[in-house]
Amino acid sequence: MSDFWKVYAIKYADRNARTRADSFIQDDHPAAQHGMDYFVWLLTNGTRRILVDTGYDATEAIRRDRPILRDPSKALEVLDVDAATIDTVIISHLHYDHAGGLGRYPNAVFHLQAAEMAFATGPCMCGETARAPFTAEHVCDMVKHVYSGRVIFHNGSAQVVPGVRVHCVGGHSRGLQVVEVDTEDGPLCLASDAAHYYENFLLRKPFPIVDSIDTTLAGYDTLFRLGGTQARIIPGHDPLVTQHYTNVGQSGFFWLLDKGPHKPFD
Repeated sequence: MSDFWKVYAIKYADRNARTRADSFIQDDHPAAQHGMDYFVWLLTNGTRRILVDTGYDATEAIRRDRPILRDPSKALEVLDVDAATIDTVIISHLHYDHAGGLGRYPNAVFHLQAAEMAFATGPCMCGETARAPFTAEHVCDMVKHVYSGRVIFHNGSAQVVPGVRVHCVGGHSRGLQVVEVDTEDGPLCLASDAAHYYENFLLRKPFPIVDSIDTTLAGYDTLFRLGGTQARIIPGHDPLVTQHYTNVGQSGFFWLLDKGPHKPFD
């Protein structure tokens, strides 16, 4: 078993009726159109497979009027991955678009920051603004997994398996964690929502949904420490990922990340 991993981005939804005001605080062109893609990520070392985030399903799509293109668990089948065979799922944070459909992975253990569970079930959720990105059913599903012994909590940085590490950065959500992956071409950082877009961390312009501005900005520094360059940091929702990285397979919704971009960034 190799400690080097291949990394795939799997696009399962997009939402293009958005503006830059929805993506950046104090943007110079707030009314300009600005699309968003939704991903989960698959890691494989040839023997083992790890899923990073679970996306959301058709029920949640209807609830929020945000249609999905494909169920993430079904998308895995195109890569010959049965969701029931995945034994490790890293949840970056518990927002609806990252922690839905947990029941589709019946044999998985979930890796989560303790701070995120405390945040999602604590007094901050009494306020409508803080709880809006969470879905109660998803959080309750995770609580049930805690009681069935299927959650491993982390406090800060930790190794999940050799070659895969998590780091708590907070900012967007209090217990948000990013994933550092060892690949044959060097370390890769899956930022998830520590940076929705490249612009967030390149220009230090936070996303409007934020628990702490200071922590968000410090998180950008962590991304560079882990990934080193823009090409080795993968934001959570940027359509540019699909333009710069290599599309694989016949389905058109998988991108290989670990080899770096085939199209250089400007």
